[in-house]
Amino acid sequence: MSVIQKIKEIEDEMARTQKNKATMGHLGMLKAKLAKLRRELLEPSKGGGGGGGDGFDVNKVGDARVGFVGFPSVGKSTLLTKLTGTFSEVAAYEFTTLTCVPGIVRYRGAKIQMLDLPGIIEGAKDGKGRGRQVISTARTCNLILIVLDCLKPLTHKKVSTRRALHACACGS
Repeated sequence: MSVIQKIKEIEDEMARTQKNKATMGHLGMLKAKLAKLRRELLEPSKGGGGGGGDGFDVNKVGDARVGFVGFPSVGKSTLLTKLTGTFSEVAAYEFTTLTCVPGIVRYRGAKIQMLDLPGIIEGAKDGKGRGRQVISTARTCNLILIVLDCLKPLTHKKVSTRRALHACACGS
């Protein structure tokens, strides 16, 4: 069973469990397991072996490929859902998207594949937060769409744009 499936099972059990004094300990244990699995998914194991991450091996489909790149919780998943009709989970916490979520848009007879990538964080090019996998997937795109939060200061936008472009252009 993959880590993503384990996360889904724990989330389902948390949704089924009633919230009261008697179940608070159980819910706490589930939250701890969930946090551990998410951390494990974000930071790949140091062990050898060539297995790639689940969900990042997306076949190229259509005439062009667009990758949504940006920091966590800036609206990449919402944008993909609105443009393509593909469901990409949205929540109030960071790193909701843990793998690459593809969607297709048809425009004037062309099929354009859009990829919702997990948020990149500072140090992504060094492998932090699955950054290398995100960057390598972004480098396969014909167009990289940098999604920014309009509520952040202008200096943050300039710095984040520069870092994202540098990470995608230079790779590791």
